Amino acid sequence: MSTSAVEPGTRLAERFRLEDRVSESEGATLWKAIDEILARPVAVLTFAPGFPRVHEVVTAARAASRLNDPRLTQVFDAAEDDKLSYVVSEWVTGETLADLLASGPLEPERAAGLVAEAAEAIAHAHESSLYHLCLRPSHLMWTTGNTVKVLGVAVDAALAGLTTDQPALDDAEGLGRLLYAGLTGHWPGDEEEGGLPTAPMTDGHFCSPRQVTAGVPGYLDTVTVRSCLPDSRRGQSPLTSPAEVAEALADVARPMPIPISYPSTPAVASASHTEGLDVAHRPSRPLPPLPPTPPRVPSPGGGNLLNRVLMTLVVLLVIAAVGVGAWTIGRSLGSPAIPDASPTPTVTTSAPVTTQVVKPSKAKGFDPLGDGDEKSEKAGLAIDGKPSTYWETEGYTSATLGNLKDGVGLLLDMGKSVQISDVVATLADAPGASVELKVGDSPDLGSLKTVASQKDASGKVTLTPTKAASGQYVLIWFTRVPASDGKFHGTIYDVVVHSPGSA
Repeated sequence: MSTSAVEPGTRLAERFRLEDRVSESEGATLWKAIDEILARPVAVLTFAPGFPRVHEVVTAARAASRLNDPRLTQVFDAAEDDKLSYVVSEWVTGETLADLLASGPLEPERAAGLVAEAAEAIAHAHESSLYHLCLRPSHLMWTTGNTVKVLGVAVDAALAGLTTDQPALDDAEGLGRLLYAGLTGHWPGDEEEGGLPTAPMTDGHFCSPRQVTAGVPGYLDTVTVRSCLPDSRRGQSPLTSPAEVAEALADVARPMPIPISYPSTPAVASASHTEGLDVAHRPSRPLPPLPPTPPRVPSPGGGNLLNRVLMTLVVLLVIAAVGVGAWTIGRSLGSPAIPDASPTPTVTTSAPVTTQVVKPSKAKGFDPLGDGDEKSEKAGLAIDGKPSTYWETEGYTSATLGNLKDGVGLLLDMGKSVQISDVVATLADAPGASVELKVGDSPDLGSLKTVASQKDASGKVTLTPTKAASGQYVLIWFTRVPASDGKFHGTIYDVVVHSPGSA
C-alpha cells in the first residue's frame, strides 16, 4: 500500500478506521482513529514506504504493550507488514506540561507532584528494560481524567533512532529538565522547547530554579540540580536513575485537579418551579378528594321535565344516605353498651435499643493483598481509648493505594463471636477516605462480609450494618485514602464497637 493510499477512512485490522491526520514527521504519520469494535478513539502511527526504522518501532511498541502502569500510554496493537505497518495506542486527551506552562511556572508542589508521578512510571518501565530517552514537555500530560500520563515510552526513541549506553542517567536528566521547566517556565537546553524559552545562564551554566523563580523550595531546587545541572551540584551526589528521582520526590503531594473558575451564568427567565427547579423545597399540600361526578343522562330534545325528575331523585337519595350515616354514627357514640365501638387510637413508642461497648482483645494492620502486614506495631493505638494516638496505613502515591492493591485495613479480634450494632471510627479530618465494615468468624479476607460502607469519609464515622451481623473479627477496610503530609494515608485515631444487649 502506497503512502497516498493511507487516507482518512482506511481501516486497519478490520477495526481501526483512520479519521484525522494529527501530525507528520520524517515518514511517520500520527492519526486519530476509531476502534469500531469498542467504539473509542485511538492513536495510530503509520509509516511511509521505506521508513528505515519500522521494525524497531513495532518491536518497541510490542514490548511497551506489556507495561501495566496506568501512567504510561497503553499500546493496543502493532503490526509489521510489507504493505502497511502500524502501531495502535491509547488516545490521550488533556494538557501537556507545555500547555500548563503557557501562563507561567506552576506552583512548586504541583510541578513536583507531576514529575514524581512521571518518575515512578518511568522507573517501572526501566524494570522491564524499556526507556524513554527523549523526555520533553509534550510527553508529560495532565489528562482530562485528572491523572498523569507519560507518552511515548520506548516508541518515541525508536522513531527518532535514539540509543544510549546510559539510559537510566539520560531519563533521570530528562525528568530533571521537566521539573526545571515546571518550576521556572524555562527549558534548560540549548534551544527553546515546546514554546518554553531557554533557561538563563550565569558563568557559562544554567541558573538553578531558585535563581530564576522566587519561592522555589530549597529541597526541590536540590533535586533539580542533582538530576540535570551537574555544574551547580557543588559536591552533591547526582541522581542517576528515574527510581532515584522518584525516591527524592516521594514525599511531595500528588497532583489534584486544577480548580477552574467559570463565569456566572445569568438566571434563565423562563425557568419556573413547575420545571422542577425548586420542587424539593416547596411544602407539600394534600389536595382534597374530588367529589364523584354524577353520570350524565343523555336526553332527547324536549326531555327537560324528565331531567328534573331524575335530578330530584338523585338529590333525595343522597339526603337519605347522609341521614342514615349520621344516625348510625350518633347511635354508636351515644350507646354505653358498646364502649369499644370507637376505640381511641393509641401511639406506641418502641423502647430505645440498648447497646454496650465491646472492647477488642487485639488489633493488627491488615494487608492481605500486599505483604500481609500494615504497621501492626501501631494497631493497638487505635483501640487504647486515647484520641491523641492513632494507627495509619503506609504512605501511598495516590488515593487508590498507588494502584498496588484494592484495599488495606485495621483488623480487630473481638475474642469471641459478637453481634455488631455499629462501629464508630474516628478518622483523619482530611476528606476522601472510602471505608467498608467487614465482619466474619475468620480473619481471611474472603470470609469477611461487607456489612456497611461510606465514601468520602472523614472525622467520626458510624458504620451501621444494613442487616444483622456477627463475628469474631471486625475489619475497617480502606479502599481509598486521603492526602496526608505529601502522601496518601488511611488514619484511625479510635475505634468503638457496639453490640446489642450482653456481649
